[in-house]
Amino acid sequence: MKIPQLSVFLENRPSALLEPLQSLAAANINMAGISLADTEDFGILRILLKDSERARARLQGEGWAVTVSEMVAVDVVDHPGGLVRTLAVLAAAAVNIEYMYAFYLRHGGRVVLMFRFEDPDAAVAALAAAGITMVPEQDLY
Repeated sequence: MKIPQLSVFLENRPSALLEPLQSLAAANINMAGISLADTEDFGILRILLKDSERARARLQGEGWAVTVSEMVAVDVVDHPGGLVRTLAVLAAAAVNIEYMYAFYLRHGGRVVLMFRFEDPDAAVAALAAAGITMVPEQDLY
């Protein structure tokens, strides 16, 4: 249930986001999810791609600093408190969330939260034991 995510480190300047995305588009690599975070000195582009290994190799070959993280995709019920149940399960299992972001699945119209956990194996075990649906990688594309 762990899904690879690329993190690309960007300078804080105009067109910095455009450049790696143009490279991926030129290689016909499609994204399923994207998030952009910033710090004072640089930005972090986080992307989910069907062919993450090819994307990583391409971007690193062009000089981008790229890391790969293990993410867990969780299907969250779209009503008030839907996320609260998931967070309560994780809190009860003492699982630390490093960050998360949401996106809408094109196929099936589901809201999916992508989580980066300190201990992804413990998170997956706790979520599965509570009957919370995790989304397999192939369902994201």
